[in-house]
Amino acid sequence: MTSRKSVLVLGGSSDIGRAAARAFAKAGYDVGLAGRDVAVLEPDAADLRARYTIEVGLHKFDVLDTASFESFVGGLPALPDVVVSIVGLLGVQETAESDLAHATTIMRSNYEGPSLILGLFAEKFLGRGNGTIVGVSSVAGDRGRASNYVYGSAKAGFSAFLSGLRARASRGGVHVVTVKPGFVRTKMTEGMKLIGPLTVEAPVVGDAILQAVENKTDVVYVSGKWRLVMLIIKTLPEAVFKKLKF
Repeated sequence: MTSRKSVLVLGGSSDIGRAAARAFAKAGYDVGLAGRDVAVLEPDAADLRARYTIEVGLHKFDVLDTASFESFVGGLPALPDVVVSIVGLLGVQETAESDLAHATTIMRSNYEGPSLILGLFAEKFLGRGNGTIVGVSSVAGDRGRASNYVYGSAKAGFSAFLSGLRARASRGGVHVVTVKPGFVRTKMTEGMKLIGPLTVEAPVVGDAILQAVENKTDVVYVSGKWRLVMLIIKTLPEAVFKKLKF
């Protein structure tokens, strides 16, 4: 048994998941990496063990397989101190507008699955009397835009879920963090037109997640510029907002 703190990263094979795992490992946490394909996680696990001399566990997890959530949590060798959900799917807005299956997958990947699994961990943490939950949401959820309202609406729901969970869980010694990265240069955003001053690299997000956990921050805009940008966007009158091309 190790006396080190532990973190479980859901979506461990994503660029942000890898960055978060490395940030926590560097800080001395044992790490659990969870994803649909455990084989993909193995090189990252080996790298973390070699670099930081920590324990790294691998776990199969599919955010769409909600029926398996209880057995997934119950099957963990130990309840982690921190759980971070980075799972999500940007999808294609134009496809989702007419393809109900695609829209459903986007909504379930970004709202239903992450909310249900973190809610389950919250119950376990509340029973224990401590723990930290981190949900990576998006600035896209702050106001629905024509270019990504299917994804944005799911993230809006996820942010609202985390807000309510935070208010409830705080009474039982459990901290809930909402992280809004903004534009991040990752495989998911490859090919997108990113705005340089508003774009960060995945390691910056990983470090921000760790800092939020250790400082017990509630809501984090990884780039402070996004807080101002979204404040302006949220205050625009609807008559003006619906005419904007973004």
